[in-house]
Amino acid sequence: APSVPWPHRLRSTPTQRTRGHMAIGGNSNELACVYAALILHDDGLEISSDNIALILKAAKIDVEPYWPTLFAKLCKGKNVGDMLSAVGSAPAGGGGGGGG
Repeated sequence: APSVPWPHRLRSTPTQRTRGHMAIGGNSNELACVYAALILHDDGLEISSDNIALILKAAKIDVEPYWPTLFAKLCKGKNVGDMLSAVGSAPAGGGGGGGG
């Protein structure tokens, strides 16, 4: 377990505070939510829209407001650990078929 309790670990450093906010769009919204969900999973916390939004806010990342809710619904009832294991064990794609 981390030595500093949640959410106090998310306080930014002086360097991070001087950088300002980062706005991202398109697929980057999804990527930001993926990283937030992985952080929550790694810390053993619920992957909820509030927790995702909290991490994104602490990282000063602005995403479209519907993304944390959408992503939390996507993860609800799923075992993120199993999904991560499945990614590492997925078979490689095969070659194309022969022509005649």
